[in-house]
Amino acid sequence: MTLRSSVCYFSNSARLAVCILLGAGFFLFVTHHAAYSAPSTVDSVSSEAKNLSKEQLEQEILNRSQRLDEINKQLSETKDNLKVTQTQRASLQKEIKNLESSISTLQLSIKGDTLSVEKLSLEIERLQFDITDIQETLVRKRDGIESTLRAMQKNQDDGLLTLLLRSDSLADSVFRVQSISHVQNQLSVDMETLRDLQAQYTEKLNAISGKKGQIVQHKKDLENKKYIVEDQKQTQQRVLKQTKNQETLYTQQLTKLQKEQQDIASEIELLDATLRAKIDPNGLPTAGHGVLAFPLAGGKSLMTQDYGSTSFAQYGYRGKWHNGVDLRSPVGTSIAAADSGIVVATGDQDKYCYRGAYGRFIVIQHSNGLTTLYAHLSKIAVSKGETVSRGQTIGYVGSTGYATGPHLHFTVFSSPTFSMGGSKTCGPMPHGGDLNPLNYL
Repeated sequence: MTLRSSVCYFSNSARLAVCILLGAGFFLFVTHHAAYSAPSTVDSVSSEAKNLSKEQLEQEILNRSQRLDEINKQLSETKDNLKVTQTQRASLQKEIKNLESSISTLQLSIKGDTLSVEKLSLEIERLQFDITDIQETLVRKRDGIESTLRAMQKNQDDGLLTLLLRSDSLADSVFRVQSISHVQNQLSVDMETLRDLQAQYTEKLNAISGKKGQIVQHKKDLENKKYIVEDQKQTQQRVLKQTKNQETLYTQQLTKLQKEQQDIASEIELLDATLRAKIDPNGLPTAGHGVLAFPLAGGKSLMTQDYGSTSFAQYGYRGKWHNGVDLRSPVGTSIAAADSGIVVATGDQDKYCYRGAYGRFIVIQHSNGLTTLYAHLSKIAVSKGETVSRGQTIGYVGSTGYATGPHLHFTVFSSPTFSMGGSKTCGPMPHGGDLNPLNYL
């Protein structure tokens, strides 16, 4: 405090710059301590990566990026083939082929997640090099500023009049004043550089934090996809056991199943139609793009069935009404919450009516008067009562319930009309006044 007051008391020509610099003393203190408190890299970084040079890390990152591109290209081709597969006539061989395709796609996706974790870990290690460079520059710059400030403090203690009297000539006096002014200007530049370095330092730390979060999510996806692979294998074995690998037996079972599906669809539509009439428009958010986020990356381009009285609904459902939109994607694709909210229901209707209704589903109630339903999942990744954030992974695409192939069925309800009711054959059933999702996506 004494240093600041003594310097700020003297010459008007130097006072402003020096006072600004000394007033930033707390900033220098924080910078000094930040420079020595860099976090260690993420635990998952391999010991081999820690021993690599920055150039070697760059090459390893490039290698994994190229391999990821190859995997993503194959996954993209799988998505394109889904639409064609779903239009093919239902048969035992088609179902077995679809299950085999799902398992292969999942295993490919697992490789992708593994590579992503490795790549992110390498990127964190590379960022550590950048942080070390910034730390060293911060220390040098801080020490230089502190040294200059001490020299300026000595000059300022003498005062402008004393400085002039000590000079041998007027020219010498002008030179001394100009020198002090130059130092002040350089200090201002150095201080701005210091602030830029601090901003870069913070940016690198935030980047590390973000990549750590991505690693955590990829690891969760890995574990969940391994579970889904086993689930698909079990489904395959169940189909083969029930049909004894005979096409005629499968056709008989399919005919019976289709009748059950029609009965269940009629039950759902009978109640939902009544609830649609009870929707209060005043309780709904203003329609518009982005009110809800698309639950699958790729958005509308993935849509295979629209909302309402679609062509499929005309013959696929007795009620001739589709209460949501269908988005095709391979089994195991991550599903994101369309908005923040509370999970009000989850369930697996295949336990009550195998392949008869929504299969595995999630329902989230949002604060804007809307409630969203996500159906036909291969795995549920949240629990009832849990609070979720917009974009958070809540589950994975599947083909459980009444589904002709892997896809996400997405419904938007008016929250006041929504309820979980019982059904005649399918256990707990989501009901509500449905709205066109495309009005909000």
